[in-house]
Amino acid sequence: MIRIIACGKLRDKWLKDGIAEFEKRIRPYDRIELIEVVDEKAPESNSAAENEQVKRIEGQRLLSHVKDNDYMILLDLAGKPMDSVALSKRIDQCRISGKPVIDFVIGGSLGVSEDLIRRADIRWKLSDNTFPHGLCRVLVIEQIYRSFRILNHEPYHK
Repeated sequence: MIRIIACGKLRDKWLKDGIAEFEKRIRPYDRIELIEVVDEKAPESNSAAENEQVKRIEGQRLLSHVKDNDYMILLDLAGKPMDSVALSKRIDQCRISGKPVIDFVIGGSLGVSEDLIRRADIRWKLSDNTFPHGLCRVLVIEQIYRSFRILNHEPYHK
């Protein structure tokens, strides 16, 4: 099973539609679940300490969905880049090693907490660019779908 655990609720229909399309495409390969946790308000007037507190709260909310035996891939700007083939190999290794669930965790707008970083099995830098969180979810689910196509030696051009 694959899970995307993300901070914040998607509001834009076009993002929801994109995610729904890739959920449908992934279902023949594996089960997929999307979990949204509430994001904390973080006004620009917050101090650095207040922002750290926001990250801690959001991190705990995200971690409450990650089980001890899950394999956790944390989306993190300070993580390691991984191309589509490397991601597909990582997913395949998890399946071979008996990991029942792979969690892709996406933090809030301020970044990720130290608790999330400590728990992560791997930290994945999706891109050098910064994306809105909703678009990040679409990119992640598309890469998961692409990974299954690669693992099954199937073409994927769109």
